[in-house]
Formats: sequence, C-alpha cells, structure tokens
Amino acid sequence: MTSTAPKKVVLAYSGGLDTSIILKWLETEFGCEVVTFTADLGQGEELEPARQKALQLGIKPENIFIDDLREDFVRDYVFPMFRANAVYEGVYLLGTSIARPLIAKRQIEIAQAVGADAVCHGATGKGNDQIRFELGYYALQPDIKVIAPWRDWDFKSRTDLIAFAEQHGIPIAADKRGEAPFSVDANLLHTSSEGKALEDPGVAAPEFVHQRTVRPEDAPDTPDIITIGFERGDPVSINGEAMSPATLLTTLNEYGRTHGIGRLDLLENRFIGMKSRGIYETPGGTILLVAHRGMEQITIDKGAAHLKDELMPKYAELIYNGFWWSPEREMLQAAIDHSQRFVTGEVTLKLYKGAAHLMTRTSPYSLYSEAHVTFEDDAGAYDQKDAEGFIKLNALRLRLLAKRDKEAGRN
Repeated sequence: MTSTAPKKVVLAYSGGLDTSIILKWLETEFGCEVVTFTADLGQGEELEPARQKALQLGIKPENIFIDDLREDFVRDYVFPMFRANAVYEGVYLLGTSIARPLIAKRQIEIAQAVGADAVCHGATGKGNDQIRFELGYYALQPDIKVIAPWRDWDFKSRTDLIAFAEQHGIPIAADKRGEAPFSVDANLLHTSSEGKALEDPGVAAPEFVHQRTVRPEDAPDTPDIITIGFERGDPVSINGEAMSPATLLTTLNEYGRTHGIGRLDLLENRFIGMKSRGIYETPGGTILLVAHRGMEQITIDKGAAHLKDELMPKYAELIYNGFWWSPEREMLQAAIDHSQRFVTGEVTLKLYKGAAHLMTRTSPYSLYSEAHVTFEDDAGAYDQKDAEGFIKLNALRLRLLAKRDKEAGRN
C-alpha cells in the first residue's frame, strides 16, 4: 500500500471487469480522482465501449483518454526491436514485452498533463508485466506513486471480486461470473494466451486457443510469393507498395493468418523466477524476422553480423525484463542501428503451410561478389594459392600445441 493516499490516479484501463473493479476500488480505497487511459495498440477490439464503461462508472469525460498508438507502437518499438532480430530464449518474439514501455510512457505523459500524482496498472504480483510497467514509470518519472491493486487489496478470490462489483454497480457479463478458460493479451504484433486450461505443459493446447492463425494443415495448398522492401533495416513496402509501419505489419499479419504462420507453445522463464507456459501467435512478425535476416545476409559484414548475433540475447532479455528505458538497452540500440545503415533492398519469400521461406534478396549495397565465389573462371578476382598461407597462419597455434603434447607424452 502506498504510504500516502494519492489525489489523482491515471489508471491503465481496458474497460473489462478487472480494471473496472480496480477503478472503483481506487475511488473507495483512497477517495481519489481517477483518470482512465486506454491504448489502441492494434488488439483488434472496439475501444469505444471502454469510454462508455468509464462514463457509466462516473468518470468525467475530460478524464477519459483513448489513444490510437498503433503507428507509434510499430515505428518506435516493434521496428527497432526487429532491427536486432530479437527473440527471447531462442523463439519468443516479445510481443507482450515490447508493448509495455509505450503504455507506461503514455501513462506518465497523461499524469503530467492532468497533474496526477499516481499511476495504476492491473498486472498481477506473479507476472512480468508489473515489473515492465513499473520500471517504465520510474525511469520516466522517478517520484511517481505506483499503485498495484493485485499486490495491495484484500480480495482473495474471484467470488470476492464479483461481490465487490455487484456492490458497486459494476456490470458483469454472464461469461465473467465463472473462470475464463485462459487469459489473453493482444496487440498488433501478437496474441498471447496463458493460464488455467493451459497451465499443464503436458497437455496439448486446444485448437480454439489460436485466434490469429489457421491450422497450418488447413492453410491453402497454393503458396503466396511476396516481396518486402527495406530501408535502413526497416520494412517499408510489400510487393512494391509503400506502407506505413502499422499498415505493413497488419498486411503481414493477414498473410501469416492465411498460411498458419507464427504459432509458438513456450514454457518460458519469467523474470521473477518461475516458469510459465504461453501460447503465442505472431504471424506478421515471424515473416518479418525471416525477411530481415535475409536482408542482412547480403548487406552486413561477417564480423558485424556475428557480433550482432552475440548481442541479441542480451538485448532480448532487457526487453523481456522491462529495461527498455535503461542506458544499456539504448547503448545496444545505437550499435544495432549503426549496423543497419546499408540494410536496404528487397527480399522475396514463399509463404506456405506454416512457414516463411526465403527465396531471393537484392540490394544496391550488396556485399555478395559472384566474381569471388564462382566455381567458373574468376578472371583473377581471387588467387586460390593465398588460402595456403591463411590456413597455415591459423593452424600455427594448433601445431605448436600438438607438438608440445606429443613431446610431453600426452595426447
């Protein structure tokens, strides 16, 4: 519980039952004014009901913020992350993680604009999101009060929450009176499903969990061939048509949905220490990762490419753990962005039955030299005799080691 009661709180508000209960709990617990903030990150839901729900619960119209942040989300968060080819624990494309710093940033901006002295989120005390939100809040406004109801209130069960909602006139949908089979988080990059029916990793996830992709077995028997254009590491066009960041990712999502691309069943290591199971769908992002790596293959030097791959796990872990606003993430981002100066050109892919297959890549800044790699006459571009000295120099320490071991009688 916060040491002093806040006077005005900006609540991250979805319009659902849980955040509606939090809204009323803030008012009854602290007697404070509540400002609601709902972000459109491309979750695919109509957000106007959130406004109506807030009004119904007594929030003043001027205290209701609903912001379309889709372009900001993809341009300023998703694309920088994909320049790094970031995947957590080898497979997870960080769809939930990368949304949290933007929500935290906008919450703080609203708090500053309306003179609020506190912010509030609805994340539980067992997960990663509480950390991501709060690290963002403190990085952007160090003295802000943070309220985390799931860590503070006395409710012990779903029954307690329902009773509180009924007591305070909070509408409860019929399907909310029981336990939902699993929880869902969604944005333009991905859909995440976890909890309840999915908690046993020894039981296969039911097909109805998947909401953004068809089963790969049910995908069309004819592939789609698409070409993605890049400039300085960011995708800018599909099949020659220039698109805004959010429009481009939306288009890739539709291709991925059609072909069943981007499904993941992951037992991940949360920052707080426990393992949890998530069913993820990242259709457009999965296509984009293949395309971006293909673009880098032809435009980035070997040393830079390998160093980038070494840095990537650290970069991904920083995002997963909520350190988007940390100096170390910004340092890594500067290095990554420097590597992308010539990552420009086009990549063609085949989308078929759950996978994106790289077909071609071209760039005005290509480092690929056919004259050097050809098995035909290279017209003096490369003297194969040079390889002998190169090999002997690299073998020198190995030969010295072998000689020493032989003389010492140790093999």
